[in-house]
Amino acid sequence: MANIKIAVFNEYKPLSDAEVATAVEALQIQVTRDFAPAWGIDADVTFYPAGKPRPKDSWQLGIFDNSDQAGALGYHDVTKTGQPLGKIFAGTDKQYNSSWTVTASHELLEMLLDPEVNLSAMVEDRSGKATLYAYEACDAVEADQFGYEIDVNGSKVLVSDFVFPSYFENFHHKGAQYDYQKKVTQPFQLLEGGYTLIYQISSGSGWTQKYADATPLKYQMRAHVGSRREKRKTPRPEWIHSDK
Repeated sequence: MANIKIAVFNEYKPLSDAEVATAVEALQIQVTRDFAPAWGIDADVTFYPAGKPRPKDSWQLGIFDNSDQAGALGYHDVTKTGQPLGKIFAGTDKQYNSSWTVTASHELLEMLLDPEVNLSAMVEDRSGKATLYAYEACDAVEADQFGYEIDVNGSKVLVSDFVFPSYFENFHHKGAQYDYQKKVTQPFQLLEGGYTLIYQISSGSGWTQKYADATPLKYQMRAHVGSRREKRKTPRPEWIHSDK
């Protein structure tokens, strides 16, 4: 049993309990089999159907309808009791032909890696100028095309690729592995559809979003209100906690 407990719940009616339960099994496999050996962070991921009380001390991962309802649902990272919370908007994923299970995987892994949304890696160039890179597990490799399938009793569940600690380190030898799918060939590389948040310390301009070269902009790339990316740009005392 892992120290971290994740309670998954579903409020998106088009998804059945059976579909969500299968996806959660895949997420558990990904966390324990793939993510934990790379990052040293494991968790027990459990689906709680409607009507089954979720433990108050668990971290939570909720599946909702449409992210355009941000005023009602929000994009918040902690509950009122201070526990980390991730939100997946499956209706929006469907609208933009994206996989909700990839989004669920993405949010889960990033919540495990940096629950406080306060970690970053600093890189200095030869002139001494320093840049902070947000410590995010999936943003750089988030496109569905770079995900991979996990088999759950014959059902294939697509999950997100994710980077390794080496992705944030410049000293590794040629041929080092930087992400699970082995698509990234050097530190801080952004795959097509990927992005990262950077903070150029000398300019003091705050956090800005950097995209992969020649990547067309998409709705999903927006830093929605309350998202992890938007939170880095917002003073912590101004964060609004979720009512979930």
